[in-house]
Amino acid sequence: MAAYIIGKEYDGSYFLENEIQYHDFERCTFTDCDFTATDFTGVAFIDCVFTGCNFAQSKINYVSFRDVQFTHCDFTGVNFAMVDKLLFKFSFKDSILDYSKFYTLKLPGTHFDNCSMVAVDFMNADLTGVVFSNCNLHKAVFIDTKANKADFSTAYNYTIDPEQNKLKKAIFSQEGLKGLLTKYELIVK
Repeated sequence: MAAYIIGKEYDGSYFLENEIQYHDFERCTFTDCDFTATDFTGVAFIDCVFTGCNFAQSKINYVSFRDVQFTHCDFTGVNFAMVDKLLFKFSFKDSILDYSKFYTLKLPGTHFDNCSMVAVDFMNADLTGVVFSNCNLHKAVFIDTKANKADFSTAYNYTIDPEQNKLKKAIFSQEGLKGLLTKYELIVK
């Protein structure tokens, strides 16, 4: 049954599979909640804040994220490619996104701050103006990615082929340049 919920605080909740289907949550806060078994079909989160929540291996198909902030959340193995793309906007801080998929998504201006993003798939994604602040991008996949004006200056462990990605005016640190030269097998000292 659909519901529209405004300004509610959830703390330590475990959400069952069909518990929130077709619900809209606006200006709600979720702290230490578990969404691993949740079916997100038809769910919208608008101006919501999530802290310490577990989404690991969740199927977040057909969910809307509009101005949503995630802090200390676990998204290990989550496929974001099927989220509702209308007014899609979120940010991540101190979160785990290892093995997640963002392929084909348009993420302009998204902020990833101090996140573990090991083996994340950004294939065919639009990362224009994205900020990867102090993020571990070990084995992250960048193929046919549009990363113009993206900020990689404090990101680390990335390998990006400039010939397979659009990187116009992207920002890199001098130490990070080796991640752009990996395919050439050059030794940078």
